[in-house]
Amino acid sequence: MEHSAVQASIERLTKFSKADLFDICEATEQAIIDGNGFGWLKPPPRESLEKYWKGVLLVPVRELYVARLDGRIVGTGQLVKPYPNNEAGAHIAQVTTFFVAPYARGHGLARGLLHEIELSARAHGYRVLDLDVRASQHAAIALYEGRGFQRWATKAKYARVNGEYVEGYFYSKDLEAS
Repeated sequence: MEHSAVQASIERLTKFSKADLFDICEATEQAIIDGNGFGWLKPPPRESLEKYWKGVLLVPVRELYVARLDGRIVGTGQLVKPYPNNEAGAHIAQVTTFFVAPYARGHGLARGLLHEIELSARAHGYRVLDLDVRASQHAAIALYEGRGFQRWATKAKYARVNGEYVEGYFYSKDLEAS
């Protein structure tokens, strides 16, 4: 029996097709259920997810990157640029809503997403890239540290999950040094 190769890709998304919106909501729900919900602890109603993702594309300081597996969106990451009135912090961008759905892991998509976000940050002239993550996200932490992000702080009460506090880690990468 012959198996076809899996097609994996990363791209910046600037508009949603109906299928893309369905896929990104499905991937988000699965990531939330797996404990990677960038704030959500249980999947919100589908309408809320659709509004959230449509809203992301309306915010000028956000760039949405998606990971596709065989054409379907299975993960995301956002580059959040500083607002124009933030002159003192105009050199710093952030990574947020970074995840790959559990059923799509193991294809290098998280590395690819982070790489594309870093490339965009460099192209825009940002000198620092920041992110934060729950201490329980071991694979994400390994990825960030492997890509040169340095942990600079720990927050004891970063998140509350199932009635328990979870620490959060704050990371930074000096884009000029790497």
